[in-house]
Amino acid sequence: MALIDDLVLGLDGALKTLVAKPVANRSNPAQAVNESEMSSHEQRHAAGLMRVNHTGEICAQALYEGQALTARDHETRESLLDAAQEETDHLAWCEERLQELDSKPSVLNPLFYVASYAMGAVTGLLGDKVSLGFVEATEDQVCRHLESHLASLPEQDAKSRTIVEQMHADEARHGADAIEAGGVEFPQPVKDVMAVVSRVMTETTYKI
Repeated sequence: MALIDDLVLGLDGALKTLVAKPVANRSNPAQAVNESEMSSHEQRHAAGLMRVNHTGEICAQALYEGQALTARDHETRESLLDAAQEETDHLAWCEERLQELDSKPSVLNPLFYVASYAMGAVTGLLGDKVSLGFVEATEDQVCRHLESHLASLPEQDAKSRTIVEQMHADEARHGADAIEAGGVEFPQPVKDVMAVVSRVMTETTYKI
């Protein structure tokens, strides 16, 4: 029965992430930032980057949910779910920004959610130390992507930049917390493979 309950909760989480409008616990950091004029090309580019970030948060939700499903330790499970809640903030902020940029999330989000959930569940089965190490390795990749986006966003797009900066701070903390909680740091060759996989997501969701 416990497994059935977990699967039902997992399905509920998927529907909330993919269908329902995400609700942030924290205020959007760009709420008080004025919108700036951008050319149509700059606006499309900013929207593409924020679409990538939005899909990244979809994947983060799925990874954390999958890892929490198979986590062995109660504290590890709770820490994963707490991090997932902050990712919900990011998801809401990215979705708001996409609307402001007159754009939409990627149509590929359901596929990435399923793949990420399965990956998270398998990682959790390898043990909490590996699972937490996977969190750090993933967040390291995310931080690198966000840094590249900060360098690429139109200079006048202060709203998107403010959101990405807050996301970067949160993701870096998630990675550090995972190592502090006992996660094993992955070797660089493994992180390099993860970077190649994540590049597939970024290149496809930038446009669709």
